[in-house]
Amino acid sequence: MLEGKVVVVTGAGGGIGRDIALLMAREGASVVVNDLGASLSGEAGDVGAAQRVVNEIAEAGGKAVANTDSVADAQGATRIVGAAVDHFGRIDAVVNNAGILRDRFFHKMSDDEWDAVIKVHLYGTYYVSRAAAVHFKEQQSGSFIHMTSTSGLIGNFGQANYSAAKLGIAALSKSIALDMQKFNVRSNCIAPFAWSRMISSIPTETPEEQARVAKMQQMTPAKIAPLAGYLASDAARDVNAQIFAVRNNEIFLMSQPRPERSVHRSEGWTVASIAEHGMPALRASFYPLERSGDVFTWDPV
Repeated sequence: MLEGKVVVVTGAGGGIGRDIALLMAREGASVVVNDLGASLSGEAGDVGAAQRVVNEIAEAGGKAVANTDSVADAQGATRIVGAAVDHFGRIDAVVNNAGILRDRFFHKMSDDEWDAVIKVHLYGTYYVSRAAAVHFKEQQSGSFIHMTSTSGLIGNFGQANYSAAKLGIAALSKSIALDMQKFNVRSNCIAPFAWSRMISSIPTETPEEQARVAKMQQMTPAKIAPLAGYLASDAARDVNAQIFAVRNNEIFLMSQPRPERSVHRSEGWTVASIAEHGMPALRASFYPLERSGDVFTWDPV
């Protein structure tokens, strides 16, 4: 379904990105496999990760090229997109998958931990998307596929930096969709449920935690790839500005913010009248404080 397409996949040296790159190639796309080879926290690491995935694709008869630029750098992002155009003559889809973690409870989080995660996830998604947008506009087609997370959409412990970046990506995707729809360019998000190094630090100290993680380990990164492949294909030409989640064999369409309930007072509001009348009327529709793991049970389906 992707014959003749050229797809950039960032953070594709392992985990979800690797499986997406492999599937894109199996479906006929030429793939730019981008990976800096960094560790989970972003330090320099395995510079050969991207090339190994390229070798896998080539051995299976596919077409791919490796790129090791950082998405967190605007010039690096331009080179990532340029690799697609230079090697394959065009670019049809971008999968913004690259990411790092610097988990810390909010009251203990350092500025460096905040900046590093925001830079890779949110800035990286912006930089690569912005570099590709010029080509998409010129050719009047293109698909952006961004990785968000229920950590941002719902919330999670110890991930204020990651959650803020991932919710920011959802908003960025909606704005891209609005701005570029007239050029036949679409932008969608995927919130993946899959066992990868990005969640491998989840505690397993109690039998309950161990059982939870054992179930999560059954949700392989390969389960995410088909939806990314679909969104990159022409079959998804009318799918735009949506947020999906994938959990094992399930695909969810996630809700997006809409007015839930309103109160009106013709004479306007005071602090006291809000406390006495306004907030009690709204409180019935309050959402409980939850984290993603509380909303989505980890029982594989």
